Amino acid sequence: MSDAGGTNIAINQYRTHTCGQLTVDSASAEVRLSGWVHSRRDHGGLIFIDLRDKWGITQLTFDPANNRQAFDLADKLRSEHVVTAAGTVVTRPAKMINKKLATGEIEVAVSKLTVLSTSKTPPFEIAQDTDTNEELRLTYRYLDLRHPRLQRMLKVRDQFIRHVRHYFNQQGFTEVQTPILANSSPEGARDFLVPSRLSPGSFYALPQAPQQYKQLLMVGGLDRYFQIAPCFRDEDPRADRHAGTFYQIDLEMSFVEQEDIFKVVEPLMVELTNEFSDKKISEQPFPRIPWREAIMKYGSDKPDLRYDLFITDVSQEVSGSNFKVFNEVLEDKGQVMALHVPGGADFSRKDIEKLTEHAKIHGANGLAYLIIKDELVSPIIKHLGEDVAQAIVKEVGANKGDAIFFAADAWEKAAKVLGAVRVAAATTLKLADDTKAAWVWITDFPMYELNDEGKIDFSHNPFSMPQGGLAALQADDPTTILGWQYDLALNGFEISSGAIRNHQPDIMYRAFALAGYSKAQVDAKFGGMITAFEYGAPPHGGFAPGLDRLLMVLLDQPNIREIYAFPKDSQGKDLMMNSPAPVSEQQLKDLHLSIKKK
Repeated sequence: MSDAGGTNIAINQYRTHTCGQLTVDSASAEVRLSGWVHSRRDHGGLIFIDLRDKWGITQLTFDPANNRQAFDLADKLRSEHVVTAAGTVVTRPAKMINKKLATGEIEVAVSKLTVLSTSKTPPFEIAQDTDTNEELRLTYRYLDLRHPRLQRMLKVRDQFIRHVRHYFNQQGFTEVQTPILANSSPEGARDFLVPSRLSPGSFYALPQAPQQYKQLLMVGGLDRYFQIAPCFRDEDPRADRHAGTFYQIDLEMSFVEQEDIFKVVEPLMVELTNEFSDKKISEQPFPRIPWREAIMKYGSDKPDLRYDLFITDVSQEVSGSNFKVFNEVLEDKGQVMALHVPGGADFSRKDIEKLTEHAKIHGANGLAYLIIKDELVSPIIKHLGEDVAQAIVKEVGANKGDAIFFAADAWEKAAKVLGAVRVAAATTLKLADDTKAAWVWITDFPMYELNDEGKIDFSHNPFSMPQGGLAALQADDPTTILGWQYDLALNGFEISSGAIRNHQPDIMYRAFALAGYSKAQVDAKFGGMITAFEYGAPPHGGFAPGLDRLLMVLLDQPNIREIYAFPKDSQGKDLMMNSPAPVSEQQLKDLHLSIKKK
């Protein structure tokens, strides 16, 4: 079916045209239209009905002199009734033309009307783009989908996916659907587990990503794979994370280095930005920033580069002060960081309180600051001393009318606290330009980090190749080891992660050993992939942009749920289908399960 007004629809008893197809060129034609009653108006003995389908809206006119039966039936129509109308296309008088509609120059004088089905009074107005309680919208999502705004969204999503598929087909990629019932994989979130009826006590896991399968496709000689892949992660939803399920543009390539991945992915992102948004790309080629520099300068590994707010290490400047809080951190080998906010002197007390709350949410005890007016204003100025304060002002490049905010802690924590303050300050000052698309590559991620228990753990993708190979894994401090890992961010949102993969069993065993996995544990979890690598694995790498999040950012949607036809709510529930829900005792028995009651 064509998208051009529905020109390729089947002609049958219900319609000869769609409600978005007729123009003045169709004048005098006998037509049949079918759709939903969008609105109804009575004007001086005439009834006007706006009839709506996927393709658009056409005005129907009912005149009792033309057909009394059709007029009387139209008099009983209500919003969302489904009807078929037959009649003649007539041009509207010039003063009656509706320039907002593609069909606004014509109307259909109806001679026959058939009511196909009636509708209860909808729980919310569909004809008007009004704010409706989201819970109500999701409960009646099939009604919400009738709104032209969501019709447009689903159409754009379809076109977006078709564009992606065409791009990869042109680049020599093969689309492959990988299994949904898979095994558990350490992707950083909880698995959704599926109990096996045929293997009592054993479970499948819904894939958090097709990671192992796409690497096995490289071992299988496919060379270039892609998929619009459904992924499943049991993690808390948020504005840019849909509950439970999401889709990613999954790809993998053989005989490649990091640069080869960038050369394939970046042109696609440029095309998608230009084709599906009104945003202008800030910089091409996309800037590349090493992970440590991104954290130090922006306090984030997904920095929003649409505004110039920078973090500076001022440990040296404050080392000569009498401020006990800073001195204790420096003595403990921490650092004192400063965020320079041009124009921040205009912040009210309430604004600063809100910024302080953001700092506390991210682990700070408070938020020290300097306000630069005719003189320096700060609750800590008496502890810092005038000379130290002026040295800080000079170091960060601040001027009159600016503000400086401080965090003191281990370098990464201090930087991330100010990263959160940076975003909040930019929001308050309205610095983010929605007409810009500020893409950025983040490279050189650390392979390992210390988890909450102080133990070594993978910080990114565990299947990544360490920079330097096996020799790099002999480092005394694993947190200093870098991986061939990279992210792509847009306007402060992580759009994708990727890596050059670890394809050598000896390196993989050592990499997992540093994270506390025994050889037996690695074999139990990933034995299939390691065995495959023993039969000749090419060097390979991949990437996986989040399709839904990318669309959300490009289309300036406030919540990722707007990108889905049938989204879960903020608690991960499907209000329309009432899931999750209890199951019967027989179903549990078939799966060899029982519910432990408190």
